[in-house]
Amino acid sequence: MTAQYRKRAAEILDIGRSRDPISRTIDIVLVVLIFLNVIAIVLESVPALLSSFERQFYWFEMFSVSIFTVEYGVRVWSAIELEQVDGSRPVLSRLKYMLTPMLLIDLFAILPFYLTFFVGVDLRFLRVMRLLRIFKLTRYSQAMSTMLEVLKEEASALSAAAFILFILLVLSSSGIYFIEHDVQPEHFGSIPSAMWWAIVTLTTVGYGDVTPITNVGKLFGALIALIGVGMVALPTGILASGFANAFRRRRVSFEQEIDLALEDGDLSAEESRHLEELQQELGVSKEDAEHIYRVAIRRLRQKRQICSECKRNKIDDYNSTN
Repeated sequence: MTAQYRKRAAEILDIGRSRDPISRTIDIVLVVLIFLNVIAIVLESVPALLSSFERQFYWFEMFSVSIFTVEYGVRVWSAIELEQVDGSRPVLSRLKYMLTPMLLIDLFAILPFYLTFFVGVDLRFLRVMRLLRIFKLTRYSQAMSTMLEVLKEEASALSAAAFILFILLVLSSSGIYFIEHDVQPEHFGSIPSAMWWAIVTLTTVGYGDVTPITNVGKLFGALIALIGVGMVALPTGILASGFANAFRRRRVSFEQEIDLALEDGDLSAEESRHLEELQQELGVSKEDAEHIYRVAIRRLRQKRQICSECKRNKIDDYNSTN
């Protein structure tokens, strides 16, 4: 009986079970609660609102932490019923599951509240930490999930780009230091001080609070700005390529599932339900899904037509030889 309840809890907390009304309702309630928490934390930063509604903010925080704590506990308890978790070793499997990124985000969402009972922490710091609850939306947002997936896949390329930018930062700050430190010691008195100018120039932000005044310094600054245009575009290109590849893989995966479902020439109710859930899980739009389905049907008909023609040709060849 316990295993049955545990499995049902895992199903309810599973994302994307659109045909399960309880699961869908729980998802909506948690998303709304996360948004309300973010709004409350933002409003608490206004001194007038905090002084007027401090009690209301406190009780809302208590309510939210209670809900998030129960959610976290149920997720850990029911983790062994998930397909990606090995249920043969419950304790070890739960511990490993607790170290996954999404469970760590859930833990950080409630941790600031409980820290106040054990550690003397600055309340302003805790308020900032509570904003981490917005990352709980990653579980319910396909776009944020895709972003994390792309960051993980492109980690090596992004690290290489960051390393190149770091080298440029050191070279540009060193160069402007040697050029400008005699005439502007207050701004370029050391290489670390010059790094602010280098960062602003490399990223082409150009605040203008610190600028070179010598001719050589201006020429050097212009060169660094031109280099920065290309170098800062590197991470953007890597992320754009990663997003394109991620969506293409999901589209291909959905196409393969449709082809597999149409092998017998028709879609059963169960297959249609599976494809609908898969569409939501992969983040494929309804228009794209319909287009992929029409192309798959057209491809199936062409295949059948070719097979029929091959059979007729074989029959004609057989009749002609006899």
